[in-house]
Amino acid sequence: MPERFIRQPGLPGPRRIAAVSAGAIPVEAEIHAGGRLLDAIAELITGCGGESACLTLTGGGLGPFGYVIPALSPDARHAAFYSAPRRPPGVSRLETGAITLGWRDGSPFFHSHALWTEADGTRGCGHVLPEETFVAETIRASGVAIIGARFEAMQDEETGFRLFSPVATSTPLRKGAKPGVALRLAPNQDLVRTLETVALTARLGEAAVRGGVASTIGARFADAPPIPGFATELLVTRGTVGAASAIEIAIVDLDGTIGQGRLVAGDNPVLMTFEGFLEAL
Repeated sequence: MPERFIRQPGLPGPRRIAAVSAGAIPVEAEIHAGGRLLDAIAELITGCGGESACLTLTGGGLGPFGYVIPALSPDARHAAFYSAPRRPPGVSRLETGAITLGWRDGSPFFHSHALWTEADGTRGCGHVLPEETFVAETIRASGVAIIGARFEAMQDEETGFRLFSPVATSTPLRKGAKPGVALRLAPNQDLVRTLETVALTARLGEAAVRGGVASTIGARFADAPPIPGFATELLVTRGTVGAASAIEIAIVDLDGTIGQGRLVAGDNPVLMTFEGFLEAL
């Protein structure tokens, strides 16, 4: 059992790593102002033949825009929960965000954590609300569209949340698609070490982390002060796993404390979930 451990309300499922081999189509695109971020991302990915996607968003602006940060759970149904929605006025300048495009109730949906600066200069970080978030200024999207697998929102009995998990599809891999793994990690596993295990098992060699949306039980960094709060939301800002793994993140806890740095391997257990894509380099 890891040093930091949070008991979830439900029993741990036998499948601690959900990993599906899939193909990756590189994505580099601009998302222009004028509509919901969800609709724009879904149109971008379906337009290039993808069934899901794991992306990094940089630059531009959001507005109107809604988000939440971690909070204590009001009852025993969850180990932690979300704050009330926050809706900063004006345009929030996006620094970076990680986003998973998947499917929920038969329609496109996303899970995204981001880092931004609000119109009054306040720096923010948290969980972006898909239904409430619009593109105010052009945003750059990079990462991978996924074929041969897609993320589906499923009820998770262990945590009590509906969480994205990858499922295999029958779509044939197109020529030029790079090999990789769509994955979801269950609670109380070390994030870095478990990603290394997935890459090794799939024989990816060195692999890039695409997307990367997660929560951990606080954070221990190799190059920055720790984040002690037990409930967090994080996004991978840059990541590789292999002979010399390096996972860089931005993170916010339930007090609104924001941290950034490179995670220490072996000392950063997952709180609720990690989802992302490992692309062979």
